[in-house]
Amino acid sequence: MRALMVIAALLLTPSLARADPPKLAVFDFELIDTSLPGEFYGSRPEEARLVLISEQLRKELRESGKFQVLDIAPVRDAARHANLQACGGCDLKLAGQLGADLEITGMVQKVSNLIINLNIYLRDVKTGAMIMAASADMRGNTDEAWTRTMSYLIRNRLLAPNYGKRE
Repeated sequence: MRALMVIAALLLTPSLARADPPKLAVFDFELIDTSLPGEFYGSRPEEARLVLISEQLRKELRESGKFQVLDIAPVRDAARHANLQACGGCDLKLAGQLGADLEITGMVQKVSNLIINLNIYLRDVKTGAMIMAASADMRGNTDEAWTRTMSYLIRNRLLAPNYGKRE
C-alpha cells in the first residue's frame, strides 16, 4: 500500500527530471587565408590551430552540460570536402544525418599574422535559422591568441546567459 502511495505521488507531481539538452554537431573550423605568408608558405600552423580550437569548443560546450555534443566522425570527411559556409545548406544536411538539433560551423579569416578574425555560427538544424553569430578579432598568430579568443567567444557569447535572445 505504501509503495502504491509513493508511485501515485510521483505521478501526480511535476517531473523533477530535466529535459535532455539539445544535440549539437560542432563542425571543424575552416580557414580563409589571404595573407602573403599563407600564399607563399601555406597554412600549416593555422591548420593545426583549427583542430585545436575546434576541439576546445567541443570540450567546453560538452563540459557546460548545456549541450549533448555529438561525434562528427561519420560525416567529417564530407564536411572537410565542402565549404560549409557556402555549400547551400550541406552543413544542415550533415548535422541532420547525425541526429543533431543544433549545429555550429566556424571560420577563421587570416589577413596577416596581426589581423585574424574568428567567427562562430549556431543554427537550428530543422529550420536552418541562424540562432547566433559571434565574431572576435585577434592580434597575433599564436596558439595562445587563438585559444584565448575561442575562450572569450564561448564564455561571453555561446554560454552567456540570454545572449542573443530578444526580450
